[in-house]
Amino acid sequence: MTRLWDKGVPLDARVLEYTAGEDYALDERLVAHDVRASIAHAEMLHARQLLSPVDLAAIREGLTALAAEHARGEWRIELADEDGQTALERRLTARLGAAGARIHLGRSRNDQVLAAVRLYLREVIASLSRGALAVATALDTLGAREASTVLPGYTHLQQAMPSSVALWAGGFAAEIRDDAQGLEQVLRRVDKNPLGSAAGYGTPGLPIDRETTREKLGFAGVQEPVTAVQLSRGKAEAQLLFEITLLIQDLGRFAADVVLYGTYEFGFLAVGEAFTTGSSIMPQKRNPDLFELVRGRSATAQACLLEALAICAKLPSGYHRDLQLLKFPLFRGIDLALETLAILPAAIGSLQLRPAAVRLDPAIHAAEEANRLVVTEGIPFREAYRRVAAKLKR
Repeated sequence: MTRLWDKGVPLDARVLEYTAGEDYALDERLVAHDVRASIAHAEMLHARQLLSPVDLAAIREGLTALAAEHARGEWRIELADEDGQTALERRLTARLGAAGARIHLGRSRNDQVLAAVRLYLREVIASLSRGALAVATALDTLGAREASTVLPGYTHLQQAMPSSVALWAGGFAAEIRDDAQGLEQVLRRVDKNPLGSAAGYGTPGLPIDRETTREKLGFAGVQEPVTAVQLSRGKAEAQLLFEITLLIQDLGRFAADVVLYGTYEFGFLAVGEAFTTGSSIMPQKRNPDLFELVRGRSATAQACLLEALAICAKLPSGYHRDLQLLKFPLFRGIDLALETLAILPAAIGSLQLRPAAVRLDPAIHAAEEANRLVVTEGIPFREAYRRVAAKLKR
């Protein structure tokens, strides 16, 4: 099979297997975005009189058909293709002949794949933000449903001050909404048009128009200068994975509370049976596995972030094949976040609080008593603190 860079010299099959790796399979999720960017590129070439109206119409129709066929599962990217860009152009050229071969004028696989990734990330960021807000809403609903249920507030895992389900759930809801805002801020780096930067140094001798493709694809701006495009790679990816890590850590801390509060010793709540699993040996067991795995997946999110950061660390300027490796941690981090966000609202809705099991330590009101002494007697807080502490020792 002919690849975009083939010059007639046979390639050792082991080289293809190693260099393509899993990249061709990862590109499956980018096909529709690659098609959109390719059509915008072809329309720009036509506007600059570098592509005939007939060829433009054929390319637009051919790419649209290929995207629809791919969505229906009628073709997939193969290892022999090496990547999604080759797969599309090969099929387009087989269908259209010379017209299909003209699509690559004025671009490289580097700016082509980066445009597709950024279009994909814009959609993903919106989905992640919506998912986080849905979890926050589920927590608010839980807090409202259990507005009268008291809980102890803990420091050092010892009862410290009075709290409530509303305060507990509301605190997590506020932080998860903050995480949603953090995700949306990644758009600052994502929303830049890389098309026209080609392999990192532009397209000498061609009168391309980067503003046209920016407008057609809805990017907020054109990334300038062209040399900045390759230098920026990995930054939006790492920033998104950082925000995902913060989100998953917040979800993991909530999940840790659910697991703890659901133990026999605490007994504050129960997870709905539809969201628990059983034991193969102990008939009585209903296990909060879902919440345990949410807690554990913060490790995966952090690992994805560290991998993305390490890939780009100390790379020289320009394009390097190492950058291909960003897709795996990026997509893995995105997928685990989307899957977690998808199931949590219903799982949170299944939680049943058990107010009768909550036992507050009488000393839990100590700070309130100290504050009362300050207000009623006008003494310094430190003196009030000592009085209450001495009283509790008796």
